[in-house]
Amino acid sequence: MYSSCQVANATPPSSKLQSPFQEQAKIYTGLGGADENGQCVCKVFLPDTSFPGDKVELLQKTSMELSQKVELGLSKLELHKSKLVIYAQKMAQLAMRVEIMQGQAAQHTELEFELLRIELQQMMTLITQLKQSVNSSSPIFDTLYVEIRNMTLVVNRLERYDKNNLLVMQHEFTKLQKKLEECQKWHEESSKPNIGFCNHAGISNISKPYIVQLNAHINEGYLHGGWGKDSKPKPGFEEMYWYSGYTTPYTYNLYLYSDYTNLLLRNQFKYFDNTLKGNGINNIMHGNYYYYNCYNTGNLCRMNATTFEVETRVFPDAAWNNRFSYSSATYQDFDFAADENGLWVIYATEASKGNMVLSKMNVDGFSAQQTWVTNVFRRSVSNAFMVCGVLYATRQMNLYTEEVFYKFDTKTGKESYISIPFNKQYEVFVYLDYNPADQRLYMYSKGYYIYYNVKFEMI
Repeated sequence: MYSSCQVANATPPSSKLQSPFQEQAKIYTGLGGADENGQCVCKVFLPDTSFPGDKVELLQKTSMELSQKVELGLSKLELHKSKLVIYAQKMAQLAMRVEIMQGQAAQHTELEFELLRIELQQMMTLITQLKQSVNSSSPIFDTLYVEIRNMTLVVNRLERYDKNNLLVMQHEFTKLQKKLEECQKWHEESSKPNIGFCNHAGISNISKPYIVQLNAHINEGYLHGGWGKDSKPKPGFEEMYWYSGYTTPYTYNLYLYSDYTNLLLRNQFKYFDNTLKGNGINNIMHGNYYYYNCYNTGNLCRMNATTFEVETRVFPDAAWNNRFSYSSATYQDFDFAADENGLWVIYATEASKGNMVLSKMNVDGFSAQQTWVTNVFRRSVSNAFMVCGVLYATRQMNLYTEEVFYKFDTKTGKESYISIPFNKQYEVFVYLDYNPADQRLYMYSKGYYIYYNVKFEMI
């Protein structure tokens, strides 16, 4: 037992300290002594007793940020890897399509090439974006970019090849089309006589119906009317068209159009609305005169389209007031017709017992020049027209087929039954007239303008 305090160096019982900071700590003993109670007291001094917690916190934060960046980088790599797989599949599909198109370039359209070029451009843009996002000059991206660019060049070359083929084909088609047009023109010229001449043996057939459009009133309720061209136009009015129509079988108006385009546009340059008054609608424009049946009489009327003057001629023997009208329309007591030989009127009389009577008109004197009586009952006829001095009559075969069944030649006085069927767009028509100026038949049916091309039998 010691009675006094000793000063000595002290060391911990273990040579291994608990922390790196304790390794640098040394225990020093200094002056010692006994306290008031006789106990031995020693003073120990450490160089630094504070623990660096702030440094540990910073280290942990830095470690966590690095860990997050690593995880984000790994996720990006996984995403880029999946994108590369998708792009590789797309590249394979595009390569296959280009290969197919290389073998069949001429069979593809310009649109197909354009769509393929767009897809390649999209691929190139995606590869560029992927490369920028990775911020790398990896040879993989460089290779993909080069392959897409080369594929685009191939597509452009194929398209030029395709366009060249299309141009060649188009050129050949144009040449063929021109030859066909020349052949058709030759055929039409060889099968169609000169306008105004009658160097043929009569009508051989009638074309299909050509529907122009609904009437100027734009109303199917205007069932009664007629249209066409002036059959003997004045100089400067060769392309003029006319139209007259109403809801009942009476004449109340007349519209004139400078040409076919204005007819379609319904842009008349002159019109007479509710200034005319006549029966029936089988009227005609001939030599700048509009010919029609005077209202509620058996007389003929004509109006000068320039001066608006109206002349009247009496036909004392003609039956009127719907006595012997056509089977297709009512109040068609007089049917005006024109051909290469001039102006005609088709009607019936009590003396002819309702059979058709034909009169050649003297235009200058507005009177009947010569008359022929036929053996065809007028009510059995749906309509009639004149071509080169020959009267042709039609009748209904079925709902949509009409037939030219009869003709009467005024030069020989001979009549005969024939059969030239032609189609109708609608069941009933009220107007049918031949125009020698263009060798067409003009029909008015259910409010529509319709025409036919007439073909002739060559001598």
